[in-house]
Amino acid sequence: MIKLTKKILLASNSPRRKELLSGLGFTFEVCAPDVDEDHRGIAPASVSAFLAEKKARAFKQTGEDELVLAADTVVVLEDSVLGKPADRREAIDMLRRQSGRVHRVYTSVCLKNQDNYHTVTDVAEVVFRSLSEEEIKYYVDTFQPFDKAGAYGIQEWIGMAGVERINGSFYTIMGLPTHLVYEMLQPWLPKT
Repeated sequence: MIKLTKKILLASNSPRRKELLSGLGFTFEVCAPDVDEDHRGIAPASVSAFLAEKKARAFKQTGEDELVLAADTVVVLEDSVLGKPADRREAIDMLRRQSGRVHRVYTSVCLKNQDNYHTVTDVAEVVFRSLSEEEIKYYVDTFQPFDKAGAYGIQEWIGMAGVERINGSFYTIMGLPTHLVYEMLQPWLPKT
């Protein structure tokens, strides 16, 4: 594992973010704040940055030896933000809307170092092939993607069977732009 000179507090309960941050070799503690994710009045391309910063700012006091890493992912189809579906019906509807179309996935990361905030956003395009009603229902009923923006996980069956191509980072679509996170954490790598 890579030991930083500061402890990372991951402001997320996402199993995918935990997996990816661990995969980068970092140790961390999960401290997910409970924040209102209302984003009315925010432009679709700015929603993920707004929410990532809101999660980081929920940590009022952090120690000198702590870094807060907060992230948020949204799916944008045309000018509409597709968040996490509330139920089966909404998940099926979201996938119907994305079927045979291109959408964008925005993932933002906000790093809080005491009272300093640094936010970056990465964008990837996803092209879905036309999905049948049976495929959509199979995916929703089998994988229950109710905790995923846009009602799908790129790393699951639908990513393998339904995505024709992506333009951008697979990991950004999965929920954490690992290349940017690694770069953001460089200042706290121990000097050799």
